[in-house]
Amino acid sequence: MKFLDLKEALKGYTLFSVREIKKIDHTFYRRRLSEWQAKGYIKKIIRSYYMFSDVELNEQVLFEIANRMHQPSYISLEMALSHYHLIPESVYGITSITTRKPYKYSTPFGDFTYRYVKPALFFGYELINYQPNKIFKIGHPEKVIIDFFYLNPHIKSPNEFESLRMNTTRFWELIDEHRMSQFVERIGQKRLTRTMRIFMEHMKNA
Repeated sequence: MKFLDLKEALKGYTLFSVREIKKIDHTFYRRRLSEWQAKGYIKKIIRSYYMFSDVELNEQVLFEIANRMHQPSYISLEMALSHYHLIPESVYGITSITTRKPYKYSTPFGDFTYRYVKPALFFGYELINYQPNKIFKIGHPEKVIIDFFYLNPHIKSPNEFESLRMNTTRFWELIDEHRMSQFVERIGQKRLTRTMRIFMEHMKNA
């Protein structure tokens, strides 16, 4: 297979896998990938995943890459809190929720960290269309906050909430209290329910 044939077959792909190439040409030899990397045509993300060198990287593209590399997953935790402007710090790694085992990929484009939750807790995300035929999955603001406290059980007091420097104005612009309550009730964990009650009281008085 010639490179131009591959690029035409996979046009519009943000990233592609060796498996997807073999669906197009089952006789494809992996050594061609090394040749194309050396020529600067493609970039390796992790083993078996590549992208064309002319793809322009931005936050949305990185989110889609994160979703695809470790499925199922959605953007959450620190990266999503920063994306929604709920915390002031810039976050330099992509953080996600998954039902697969937790993992961290170090790539030329940054670190991609995946935190495990059981399948019953894998909900509360939405699909965002950022270009024609391109999407990424990210948690609703309410679920992102719940995910954060669920996976950081040591953060449970007003002083610790204060250290997060949550943007109060932005919080109340985004957060639907009814949806938050529904999500917490659906999870049904006493510790989390207690933490979220104290946190919401804290935010109302912040």
